[in-house]
Amino acid sequence: MNDLVHHEKLAGPAGERVLVRRSARRRRTVSITRREGDLVIAIPAAFSARQEREWAKKMVDQLVAKESRRRPARRSDAQLMAMAREVSEAHLGGRAHPTSVTWSTRQNARWGSCTPADGTIRLSHQLQGMPDYVVRSVMMHELVHLLVPGHGPEFKALMAAYPQAEKAQGFLDGVSWAKDMPPLGGDDVEEAPGEG
Repeated sequence: MNDLVHHEKLAGPAGERVLVRRSARRRRTVSITRREGDLVIAIPAAFSARQEREWAKKMVDQLVAKESRRRPARRSDAQLMAMAREVSEAHLGGRAHPTSVTWSTRQNARWGSCTPADGTIRLSHQLQGMPDYVVRSVMMHELVHLLVPGHGPEFKALMAAYPQAEKAQGFLDGVSWAKDMPPLGGDDVEEAPGEG
């Protein structure tokens, strides 16, 4: 990485070093990528020092904005427990009483799960950043399971008390479908000077 110049006055969102690589092959585009814990910005070799500083800052700002859209603030487990109480009160007359509600990084095949015997609910970390009504719908689903096993008529009747259940299910079906599709673009942010 000896062709990289470290910008000491600029840092990534988590304090990463910002390194700039000048490329004789680049004519117009500027890109930013993550490499080995650093942010690497590739610019045309013909850029002036001023253009280099301006584009380095612009690309770091764009990456921060892109990543903040991708990873909204995570709710804490305490916030999940408060949400469970709210959903239970509003839609189940306060009958469901979970003992704990936590995020789980071990759930990749389902959105949530519960253990009625001990009253625990786990929500997939993949729900983080999804619309609130979607998270609340999955919460409602698990709360109903604390009261009713299976997905029979009694379960469906209780779930019907959540007005956005069908809309949330449509959203989750779309996410599930999209996960099986190849991504439209990579993680790189690339822009030609003069655009954006």
